[in-house]
Amino acid sequence: MAKEKGLTPQSQDFNEWYNEVIQRAELVDYGPVRGTMVIRPYGFGLWENIQRALDDMFKATGHTNAYFPLFIPMSFFQKEAEHVEGFAPELAVVTHAGGEELEEPLAVRPTSETIIGHMWAKWVRTYRDLPQLLNQWGNVVRWELRTKPFLRTSEFLWQEGHTAHATQAEAEAEVRQMLGVYAKMSREWAAVPVWEGVKTESEKFAGAVYTTTIEAMMRDGKALQSGTSHYLGTNFAKAFDIQFQDRDQQNKYVHTTSWGLSTRMVGAVIMTHGDDKGLILPPRIAPVQVVIVPIYKSDTREQVMPAVERLAADLKAAGVRVVLDDRDQYSPGFKFNEWELKGVPLRLEIGPRDVEAGTAVLASRLGGKETVQLAEVVGQIPHKLEAFQAALYQRALEFRDSHTWEVDSFEEFKEKVEQGFVKAFHCGDKECEKQIKAETTATTRCIPFDEPEAHGSCVRCGKPSAYGKRILFAKAY
Repeated sequence: MAKEKGLTPQSQDFNEWYNEVIQRAELVDYGPVRGTMVIRPYGFGLWENIQRALDDMFKATGHTNAYFPLFIPMSFFQKEAEHVEGFAPELAVVTHAGGEELEEPLAVRPTSETIIGHMWAKWVRTYRDLPQLLNQWGNVVRWELRTKPFLRTSEFLWQEGHTAHATQAEAEAEVRQMLGVYAKMSREWAAVPVWEGVKTESEKFAGAVYTTTIEAMMRDGKALQSGTSHYLGTNFAKAFDIQFQDRDQQNKYVHTTSWGLSTRMVGAVIMTHGDDKGLILPPRIAPVQVVIVPIYKSDTREQVMPAVERLAADLKAAGVRVVLDDRDQYSPGFKFNEWELKGVPLRLEIGPRDVEAGTAVLASRLGGKETVQLAEVVGQIPHKLEAFQAALYQRALEFRDSHTWEVDSFEEFKEKVEQGFVKAFHCGDKECEKQIKAETTATTRCIPFDEPEAHGSCVRCGKPSAYGKRILFAKAY
């Protein structure tokens, strides 16, 4: 019975806490097909706010939205060897439609490099057709064996950016620019601190020359890859014959990039900020920023409701996402718990005495209560929300930094990687990486861009470091 009242504490079982909070806060439910999820309105509201912020940044950097088919001929995947090898185990394939067997099986989109490459081969003729700067919002299907809502599901929502350029330098600048957009969204909207860096060869995207990534730390010390940006070189251009006539009259292959961020970011927000009471949502992306809970008995309802209704209307007019919880069937205490579970940043409590005094009680989801003047509260709330956003980011940053260690011995590596992130030297050998994973379940997360230059011996085998700096290891989702 006790468990039904409260969530399983994170320290007891983080996995169970996550599974409970996503359902009890009404973010998501399980779909009837194994590995699928139903994103409920509250969860979708969170995704929409992430989407809006990203879409604005994509457009500000010159990208336009387009849409490509969900069904992709299987022959397209055979054209890029690494790509097909990487995605083959996850493909969902349609073999029958309209009561007949199809001439060629169709893959349900796992990602769109192939079909966009096919179209670019038709559209790109000369340097005047470049760059191509496209983004697509949609769903993809990757048949996962072990699934977890928001983090890894057979179908998920995302955006995938695809660009084609005349030169390698332009394409590589695009890769970094878009990773920077993801990092900005993550830090400034989701309040999630991230490391930006390059994936090692064994962790890169299938078909890429290299992959860049943002890596976040969850409150159990595990890593979550939260967005990736890939330089594809001329791999897909050669596979799909995307050539253009350059200014020098020579025919050349385009250089392409792709970059994606998915509903995993919702999982990152849940696991970076949540506590034993439930979610804690960053105000900039929270579906509800302020909840007003009126406190009255039957004989004081008429005294309280006009004041709270006026306040709700004023906050709404000021651009605040506000809910007035006037449900009579629930007690104020029940409402407090429910909105805490749902992670709403600020709560205003107003009873008959508050109305008489012209005040309200303002409670923060990060803790603490204060009495505020009703006449001033509408002007104060936007500042309070920004302060909450900054405090939430700072809290996550301090947690991450206090759970990140530099290590030089494999013994220390094994001990510390159980608790968080480890920065260590590595020889760059794929076999050595495999051994580390086999012995500790930890993987290389990235070679961080801002890690200072340093040299040392591989933490496991003792050979010289291959990267000229320490790289990041962690157990990951």
